[in-house]
Amino acid sequence: MNVKAQGIVPVMLTPFTPDNRIDWKGLERLVEWYIANGADTLFAVCQSSEMQKLSLAERVELSKKVVSLAAGRLPVISSGHISESRDDQRAELVAMAETGIDALVLVSNRLDTSNAGTEAFRSSLDAILSWLPSDLALGLYECPAPYRRLLSDDEFKLCRDTGRFVTLKDVSCDLETVKRRVELSGDSGFAIVNANAAIAAAAMRAGSKGFSGVFTNVHPDLYAWLFRHASDDSDLRRELEIFLALSAMAEPMGYPGLAKVWHKRLGTFESVHSRVTDYDIAERHWAVMDLLDHIQQGTAEFRERIKQVV
Repeated sequence: MNVKAQGIVPVMLTPFTPDNRIDWKGLERLVEWYIANGADTLFAVCQSSEMQKLSLAERVELSKKVVSLAAGRLPVISSGHISESRDDQRAELVAMAETGIDALVLVSNRLDTSNAGTEAFRSSLDAILSWLPSDLALGLYECPAPYRRLLSDDEFKLCRDTGRFVTLKDVSCDLETVKRRVELSGDSGFAIVNANAAIAAAAMRAGSKGFSGVFTNVHPDLYAWLFRHASDDSDLRRELEIFLALSAMAEPMGYPGLAKVWHKRLGTFESVHSRVTDYDIAERHWAVMDLLDHIQQGTAEFRERIKQVV
């Protein structure tokens, strides 16, 4: 597989209108914002996209639209893999595979919905491989919902040895696990892309092929700079690592709603409506707006510092 699904991989938001429809004009501006701010791959349908709250028709249309908007400028990957039963999973995966994406991303907990173990995982994987075109690249996503199911080393090797997998969104949040998986991947082309901001730079230095955490919706350009300079012996790199890790700690304060507030401020789209954070985040988290102000100021300051050294 020659597909490269790595680098800075934003987990895309789905903008909605106030009356709960997908905001296609906002999506167009969002895609352009990601590309202008250092994205290398777009993860079009994922948990940040609120995929568990989208109908299959919406997931398919969303994936097709992002492929069209990207227009070959960078790879597009999608998941949309949310169902419980094999029949429903087959329907959704076959439909998503036909949206023109560069790689179809399987969710680890959907390959073992009851958390029964490796044999259940293996059985589901064999079935899925039989449903999909043999030339379609695949990815894996340790999506935290409905439960986080990390791959065992044996399961990782099982996927690696198919020759079909090109990317893993790693949510182990554990540097030693990232290092071990990088070693297991070897020269197979199965890229490990860490999603945890706290270890972002350390994981890059250990061989993670980029970053795919939720704050790729806030300052992907800063992560892109860090990816290129992760091993620099500089105060800028060290201070940026700390800033990015601390900023990402805002996630529990109403994500993805807080990312939508960010983009409303930027003018990317007009509504902060979300099917997941279907409440006023400022009411529930009294400090969230002040925190976003602080992150906005820090982001601007680091962008200026980066300009001075380029």
